[in-house]
Amino acid sequence: MRRRTFLGAGAALGLAGCGYRSVDAVYSQPAGTVPSKYANRTRVVFWTPYGGVNGKAVDKLVAKFNDSQDGVYVEVQFQGSYDDVAQKVAAALVAKQAPDLAVLSDVTWERFFLNDALEPLNGYFTDGFGPGVYQEKLFGEYVVKGQSWAVPFARSTPIMYYNRDAFEKAGLPDRAPRTWSELRSWVPQLAKVQSGGRSMRTIAFAKIDGDWQFQGNVWQFGGAYSHGLDVTIDQAGAVAAGEWQRSMVHDLGAAYMASSPSTDFANGLVGVIQESTGAMKTIGSKAKFKVGAGFIPSEVASGLATGGGGIGMLRNISPERKQAAATFLQFLALPENSAWWTTQTGYLPVVNKARDNADLKKLIAEQPNYGVAIAQLQNARQQDAIRLYGRNANVQIYTGLQQIYADNAKPQKVFGSVAKRLGSIGEEVRRQYEEKVL
Repeated sequence: MRRRTFLGAGAALGLAGCGYRSVDAVYSQPAGTVPSKYANRTRVVFWTPYGGVNGKAVDKLVAKFNDSQDGVYVEVQFQGSYDDVAQKVAAALVAKQAPDLAVLSDVTWERFFLNDALEPLNGYFTDGFGPGVYQEKLFGEYVVKGQSWAVPFARSTPIMYYNRDAFEKAGLPDRAPRTWSELRSWVPQLAKVQSGGRSMRTIAFAKIDGDWQFQGNVWQFGGAYSHGLDVTIDQAGAVAAGEWQRSMVHDLGAAYMASSPSTDFANGLVGVIQESTGAMKTIGSKAKFKVGAGFIPSEVASGLATGGGGIGMLRNISPERKQAAATFLQFLALPENSAWWTTQTGYLPVVNKARDNADLKKLIAEQPNYGVAIAQLQNARQQDAIRLYGRNANVQIYTGLQQIYADNAKPQKVFGSVAKRLGSIGEEVRRQYEEKVL
């Protein structure tokens, strides 16, 4: 059973039953100790999904915070993927235990919000930590009926990475395609470029979680996953986006389903990919060629989904732990810290004044791809409600995409079946959604 499926079918359901639902109870912390160097401080446990380069950056930020004051000690506890974090938070709450802060993804924080597991943050805001500090679109995604339930941290959008060396060999312009039709027209030129003893493919589609990128593709073709919780993935725009991808795979042989499109791209197997801005530093370090970045193409419209992680404070912790956790969130909201996080990872600068930071400006001047990621925010939109609030809706969508990629299934038929399942999923949360969100 995949982690996302487990979260929906098991642990997340436990939030509404199995003993967890006392919003005023104070739960214990996960195990750990405060080093003697930081003795007599309030301990804050921070669960994250970041390993590798990004994990090291988190560790440095936390170490900087711990050395900057003498009242709070933050302990980072790596929990695996975004899905792992959400699963473990849900299980911990059922066991009447809670981290103080957790990074929750774009499609998991909503479940905790609906089940009253998150602390409302408005009461902790200050002049340097609050609505006026953050990038408006990203901050606004966590606001429901005027109350903030998380703050943006490692936020991203898809961006189009392209192999500049391969484009030059193919005689293509040094830019990303402006439309999906233009990319399709470039298939013959890219096929003339040899890579690994075969013709280069144009694009690779993600086997798992490709529904995030596809959310934007559906908008670009004039469709939507849903309007509110009313499902529309089986209507014209979404079907057209699916047909474009099906044709690229099965009619032209220019695309395929990949376990890791970013790995295949870095190995020179494909000309372009849609991938997170948060992968920018990793992709750039692994590729043996010049990497370009551009806006995700449009077709009949523009629009792309925001994603990544925000930080939520758990409701079932003591007032002392809440105040200590808020102190750390205030630290992360400092422009210099937000800018540094962007320079180390490629995630978007979520604090407005971070864009004025000298180090970030220097990085953008030297590596313009970072600037492209920031500029592309103008096309960003909050995702359709069924993907955000529907339990495992994302799994249903990317499983449908897998059928198109692997089996040459017709998008109209696939999305018709997906729509029925999403409809049932939407009904499970409709009452909560209408009461708490609308």
